[in-house]
Amino acid sequence: MVNVIKLRKGLDINLQGKAEQTKIGLKPAGLYALQPDDFTGVVPKVVVKEGEQVEAGQALFVDKNHPEILFVSPVSGKVKAVVRGERRKVLAVQVEAAQQQQPVDHGKNSPQNMKAQEVVDLLLKAGLFGFINQLPYAVVANPQDKPKAIAVSALRDKPLAADFEYELKGQENDWQTGLDALAKIAPVYLGIGKNQSAKALVDAKNVEVNVFDGPCPAGNVGVQVNHLCPVNKGEVVWTVEPTAVLFIGRLFNTGKVDLTRCVAFVGSEVKKPAYVDMMVGQELNTLLANSLKNTKHVRIINGNVLTGVPTTKEGFLGAHSSEITVIPEGDNVDELAGWIMPRLNQFSVNRSYFSWLFGKKKEYALDARVKGGERHMIMSGEYDRVFPMDIYPEYLIKAIITNDIDRMEQLGIYEVAPEDFALSEFVCSSKLELQKIVREGLDMLRKENS
Repeated sequence: MVNVIKLRKGLDINLQGKAEQTKIGLKPAGLYALQPDDFTGVVPKVVVKEGEQVEAGQALFVDKNHPEILFVSPVSGKVKAVVRGERRKVLAVQVEAAQQQQPVDHGKNSPQNMKAQEVVDLLLKAGLFGFINQLPYAVVANPQDKPKAIAVSALRDKPLAADFEYELKGQENDWQTGLDALAKIAPVYLGIGKNQSAKALVDAKNVEVNVFDGPCPAGNVGVQVNHLCPVNKGEVVWTVEPTAVLFIGRLFNTGKVDLTRCVAFVGSEVKKPAYVDMMVGQELNTLLANSLKNTKHVRIINGNVLTGVPTTKEGFLGAHSSEITVIPEGDNVDELAGWIMPRLNQFSVNRSYFSWLFGKKKEYALDARVKGGERHMIMSGEYDRVFPMDIYPEYLIKAIITNDIDRMEQLGIYEVAPEDFALSEFVCSSKLELQKIVREGLDMLRKENS
C-alpha cells in the first residue's frame, strides 16, 4: 500500500507560459560549458588545458577536497577556454564540440550483481557522483559517508516546472535501473504527486513510494525528507533529482555518460512554450533565437522563477536546470499610484488586489520586480503559512542572521536547503533574500563542523 502524506501549508503560483507537451527540434550547439557553481560545495581544480582534446565523459575538473569526484565533459571536442573570475575563481570550462562524438566506454553493468561500494566507485569514475547532493548542508555528497537513506522526488510543483512524467516517457528502463543502483547504496524513498500515475513511478521496484498531496513546495526533496526520514546531527541523507536517476540508469545500461535532459522552455515572454532535449552545458543562444516575444526588458532564468539563476542569451544550460524561464524584467513599467490601485492582473498572497476574486485558476504574467525595499524583519507568521516542515522558519532565519550556531541546530538547520525557503522569500514583506541567508548559514555551519 502506497503511503499518502497530506500537506496543507504552501502556495501554488499560477503563471502564464506553461509548456505544451510537444518538443522543439534543436540543432546541437557548437559550444558547451560545465560550470562549477552548479555543484554547491565543490572547490574546483581544473585538470585539462586550453586546446586539449577531450572525450565525452572525460574529467574537466575535480573537487579539491575530494579529488575522486570528477565532473566530466558532456561532449567530445576541444577545450576552448577555462573562464575565470575574481581571484582566478573558475567560472566555467568551455568545450567546442567535435563532429564525431567519442564517449568514454565504462562497459554495461547490472546493479543487481554489484555491491554498494562498486556502484559508488562506478559513479565516481564516470563523473555522475557530483549530481548527488546531501542533507545536511545541501551540498554535493561525500562519497566516504554512509547515508541512512536516499531521497528522490519525482514531483515538480514550482511555477511552470517541467512535468517529469513527460520526460520519463520512453526511458522507463533507465529509470528503474537508476533506482536499482541507488537502492544498492541505501534505502530509497521515492516521492510522487497525487496526480502522477505513470506505472514506472507508482510501481517502481526496490524503493518505498510515497504520495505527497499538497501545494508547492510538496515536491521539494527537503520537505519529503523532513516527513519520511528527518536528519539529526551526525546523520546523512543523500538526495538525487529525477533526471540524475536517468543519467545513472543510462550509464549502467549503455556503459556511457549521456547528460541529455528534457527541458521545459517556459514563461509569459516565450512565443510557443514547449519542451526541448538539451545536454547539460549546452548554449542557450540557439534555443532563445527568434523564440521570444520581446528581446528587451526580459529576465532569462536558468531554472524556475523561485530558485533559478538569472542568465543571458550567451549563457549555458545549468547542470540541475529542468526549465529555461523567460519573464518580463519589469524595469520599464510605470504604474499609476503603485500598489494602491485595485488591479486585476497582479497576484497577491494577502489579497491586496481584487484579482483574488477570479480564483486559483487565473494565470498571471508576473515580472521580476521585488516591489519594495529591504526592511526590518517582521514576526508575522507569514513564512510559516507556506512552510510545510516541522520547523519554525522565522526563528531559524533570525538565528542564522545572528550567527547563533546552537540555536540554529536546535531549530533544525540540518534538515533544510535554501530552496525550502523560496516561497517564504516570495511572500516576505521585509524583502529579505532568505535563500542567500540560509546558504550562508549552512556554509558557516559546515565550516565550523569540518
